[in-house]
Amino acid sequence: MAHEPLLPPESLARYADAIVDASLGIGEGDSLVVQGVDVVTADPLVMRARLLHGADDAIGSLSPWSRRRWREVAGPRGALAAIIGEGEAGYLDGVPPERIATDYSRMAKHLAFLRRAQLNMRARWTIAAWPTDHWAGQVYPKLKPLTAKRRLAGDLLRFCRLTDEDGKGTSGWTKHLRTLDRRSARLTKLGLARLELRGPGTELDVGFVTGTRWLGGPETLVDGQTVASNMPTEEVFTSPHPRATSGTFRCTFPLSFRGRLIHGLRGEFSNGRLVRLEADSDDDRDFVAAYIDTDRMGRRLGEVALVDVSSRIGQTGRIYYNTLLDENAAAHIAFGSGFGGTRSETPARGLNRSVTHLDVMIGSPELEATGVNARGRRIPLIREGAWRI
Repeated sequence: MAHEPLLPPESLARYADAIVDASLGIGEGDSLVVQGVDVVTADPLVMRARLLHGADDAIGSLSPWSRRRWREVAGPRGALAAIIGEGEAGYLDGVPPERIATDYSRMAKHLAFLRRAQLNMRARWTIAAWPTDHWAGQVYPKLKPLTAKRRLAGDLLRFCRLTDEDGKGTSGWTKHLRTLDRRSARLTKLGLARLELRGPGTELDVGFVTGTRWLGGPETLVDGQTVASNMPTEEVFTSPHPRATSGTFRCTFPLSFRGRLIHGLRGEFSNGRLVRLEADSDDDRDFVAAYIDTDRMGRRLGEVALVDVSSRIGQTGRIYYNTLLDENAAAHIAFGSGFGGTRSETPARGLNRSVTHLDVMIGSPELEATGVNARGRRIPLIREGAWRI
């Protein structure tokens, strides 16, 4: 059967250019690994079979050739373009949680060098999305499969500012990145000591170390190269002190995580640590807890990100069942690892160095974000869902 393209050739070329040129800055002589639906690395059903039926020593294993490949990605001429799309729902249902946790823990140790390179602004990487049959059917359940995939592909172009209305080539994407960069610079200049987040079910106070930077849009690596690690992106974000968060949160979006759709995730922090975690289903709560308990810092925050109602993703009013898109529809927090680029000193002080990272969405049109500087001055950042700076 002939392959049915989801986008016109010129639109697909524009999307590819935005990944390779505008987001990764690939040049002559560079090595690029494109990670997609590849049974060697990323097929969820192969993962399920390995976890259910593999020997204990196969759990979390990494072959020597695969390790060499990832070493190349983490090197000065390497780059990673991860093309993601949601797989079949429930692909890890029935797998013992301890085997899932062991698999992640061992793999995280094998690839710790890559994670460090990414978080410390030494590796070029970007995550982009592309429709799969299952994912498009989730987002557009009333449409025929091919129509749903085409509709989702069109959404991705709009979210990345790559339509004809956004300008020629990748100009709309790069202009949007500059807007986020300017906003993050303004937040950094405020010198915030604390952030207060108030919304439905959320009353969080998040503390920062002195000299904390906010990031958004393009990121400058230690070698001077500029990358954009998420396509699309709407957020400005930073890493709080891992011991300085208190209060409660409630997710405003279902969390799509490892083939599960988790509803009603909520919890409470004390002295920076998550001391209470709940979900509508106890089984879902335990599933999330098994992941964040991979190491001792997994219950502390590594990221807080602000997104306002101007987000094209948020304006659709649609849940996309994919963290890359849903986290750029609304403000969010993330358990686990922080980002070295948010610190003005090396080595980074007061940074969560967990091997985990899990984003959960807490934003809504009712969200209010207030910054408090070292002198105690309160600065409205977001009111009625919209930026005030």
